[in-house]
Amino acid sequence: MSILTRRRQATSAPLRKPSDPSAVSVPVPEQQQPHNPNPQFSTLPPEIHLLISSHLIYPDALSLKHTNRYFYRLVDTGVRLKVEWLMERRKLHLECPSNHRCDLGSDLRFCRGSVKLLMQRRREHVECESRPGLGCLIYGTKECPNARRLRTRLKRWVSVRMLEETGRMRIWLAGLVVLVVIPAVLGWAWMLGVMAWAW
Repeated sequence: MSILTRRRQATSAPLRKPSDPSAVSVPVPEQQQPHNPNPQFSTLPPEIHLLISSHLIYPDALSLKHTNRYFYRLVDTGVRLKVEWLMERRKLHLECPSNHRCDLGSDLRFCRGSVKLLMQRRREHVECESRPGLGCLIYGTKECPNARRLRTRLKRWVSVRMLEETGRMRIWLAGLVVLVVIPAVLGWAWMLGVMAWAW
């Protein structure tokens, strides 16, 4: 019964008994929306989203997962994906998050709070051409298109990141140098001045 009512509601013109039996009117269905030749990624069906997300590596899947609530529930960044990504990075001799303790329980524990840094490094092509012949890890090409721009920013980025990652230890060592080495050098210069005056 519901199928019949649906069909009846889908027609734009109501059915009428024709006054002239030779002129039979056929109900015209409502016009469908025009076909969009360029569908957006978010308008694709969930099956396609699942298929695409199953082919992503861990950082890309993690970026897609944190796009919105729908993808957060849909995209799987489980243990299998993390292990595959770690093995790929080890094979390429690249730095891995959680070098000392690898906790695969959740994304936050796996990256130990460096999820934002991990995604930023990937967006900025930081690891591309870190070794000769490595090429672009994002596009899979032999040469990174962002390499020239990257080389100019890399020195600045490394100095800032080194300070952020090991900032307290480096600041403590710099303070130790200031407190110990500089007074020792000044004392040595003073002693040379006194000895030169005494001669």
